[in-house]
Amino acid sequence: MFKLGLFFLLVALIYRCEGLDNGLALTPPMGWMSWQRFRCLTDCQKFPDECISEKLFKRNARKFALDGYLEAGYEYIIIDDCWASKSRDSNGRLQPDPDRFPSGIKALADYVHSLGLKFGIYGDYGTYTCGGYPGSINDLELDANTFAEWGVDYLKLDGCYAETDGMEEGYAKMAKFLNQTGRPIMYSCSFPAYKGLQANYTSAVENCNLWRNYGDIDDSWNDVKDIATWFSSNQDYLRQFAGPGHWNDPDMLIIGNFGLSIEQSKSQMTMWSIMAAPLIMSVDLDKIRPEFKEILVNKDAIRINQDRLGIQGELISNKNNILVWKKPMEQDVLAIGVVSNRTDGYYMPYDLQLSQYIDNKNAQYNIKDVFDQQYLFEGNAVASTETITVRVPPTVYESCQSDDIYLVFRYRKLFLTYFCSNVLEIMLFVYRCVYDIQ
Repeated sequence: MFKLGLFFLLVALIYRCEGLDNGLALTPPMGWMSWQRFRCLTDCQKFPDECISEKLFKRNARKFALDGYLEAGYEYIIIDDCWASKSRDSNGRLQPDPDRFPSGIKALADYVHSLGLKFGIYGDYGTYTCGGYPGSINDLELDANTFAEWGVDYLKLDGCYAETDGMEEGYAKMAKFLNQTGRPIMYSCSFPAYKGLQANYTSAVENCNLWRNYGDIDDSWNDVKDIATWFSSNQDYLRQFAGPGHWNDPDMLIIGNFGLSIEQSKSQMTMWSIMAAPLIMSVDLDKIRPEFKEILVNKDAIRINQDRLGIQGELISNKNNILVWKKPMEQDVLAIGVVSNRTDGYYMPYDLQLSQYIDNKNAQYNIKDVFDQQYLFEGNAVASTETITVRVPPTVYESCQSDDIYLVFRYRKLFLTYFCSNVLEIMLFVYRCVYDIQ
């Protein structure tokens, strides 16, 4: 019954993905974007290493390619807002700021491609970008052709300075023009974030590879919690639209910046992985601390996120501020996340009855801590009839208001000569809010 349900869901998701004919984003996109870390910093005299410039993108692209992010599965280097000149050229085409991008965008894209990476850029559907640079509303076809000529592989199209009425039609036009260029360009839409749940999500599925749903993330734990709460509150509606080729986007990973501790960073990485969210980093790759980098390149978390079924995880229980998330995966894999939102100072026990999640009562279970890469119970199997009691640690400082425990189930069948042996591997994430000097 469980496997049959996954099969039909997969068929439905593949059917829906036929709208945007570019064959991209069959798993959630992974990459790096400038906005959250560098914003619209354009003063290169005062801030030569952090201003929005070709120098910034080249140095982060080098670190991206050489420091293991590409090997881990990340592939896109994406320029966000504030790259352009304040005016178009004499032919009406977008052009980069000549002082900050003296070599031009095509040369920068060629450099990124030479490192084995893909190149993304930012535009805006309205009359201006959010930072006040030229928008595309009257030049959609021209801008699509310009991006293709530059070698762009990913377009984030924002929605500032535009009327919300008619947004779906305008974004659909850009999808058509991108397809007509003949260059595969991943298309990130923003109109659902401007229209909320009243947005036409069927249009998003048909025309976009991913779309922002909610407000921008800021560099704070409160923002991570707020976004996760909004997605879980609206999951019954949103989950039907996510799948191979088209994804809900809760916004960037803020891991490695200034607002999250190590444990909070693990929490964001795990929730985003279970929700099948795009994994778009926004951090200075030259300055990130090793312990934060380890979170971003964790193979098990990425494997959960990149599962080819593409099912967005859901919140299945919320009792006494203990939240349980679930995500079915291919090959009978089941990802489970248990999150505590308690803010008192007590360790709280939580009983996880394994039989509630797996039908096969004869299966054996191995339990693994994913981030520590250690098996619990000395690697011995645990029967599916057992109950595991977890002590949820308390919050110990004000800026961290939840403690997170994640369990990820991996179910695999070993067919032997005379019998079928079933082994279930449980990957355990235990996160505690602790004092952390950034």
